[in-house]
This record gives sequence, C-alpha cells and structure tokens, in this order.
Amino acid sequence: MTEQEFVIRNKLGLHARPAAILVQKISKFKSSVKIMKENEQVDAKSVMGVLTLAAACGDTIKFIVDGEDEQEVINMLKDLIDNKFYIEYE
Repeated sequence: MTEQEFVIRNKLGLHARPAAILVQKISKFKSSVKIMKENEQVDAKSVMGVLTLAAACGDTIKFIVDGEDEQEVINMLKDLIDNKFYIEYE
C-alpha cells in the first residue's frame, strides 16, 4: 500500500470535469484507490464519491493506493494534478 498527499492546484478545484477525468484515468488501473480529505474517505473510481469531497483549490487530499500497479497510479496522479487535470481556464 502506498499513500501520497497532493495539493489541488487547479483554479476551480475538483469539480465535475476534473473529477470525471480523474475517475476515468484511475479506473484503468487494477489497484484499489481511495481519496481522503480531512476525515472523509471515498472510492476514487466513483465520480459521485470524488465530488462529495468538494476539494477546492489549495486543499490537500491523500490518495491511498493498494495493488500491483500502485506506483504507476501515483505517477499518473502526480502528472495529472501537477498539470491541473490538463484543463485550461481563461
């Protein structure tokens, strides 16, 4: 099991579009992935679960990854979050 914290950097936080992108990418992996914000934990393969976190810009979230491809998941998450989910805002 691997745990990694990230700070949400995109301007509008983890709203519907980045949440959908996140779930779509995570769902391709075999590992179990959970997201924690404060004391709430959700399944990262569920759009509704991710949206319930209401993670805003500047919030810290923790990913808990367990499985055979956990390092690949962490690498993908780092790239995705560092690049603000590849969404451009005006």
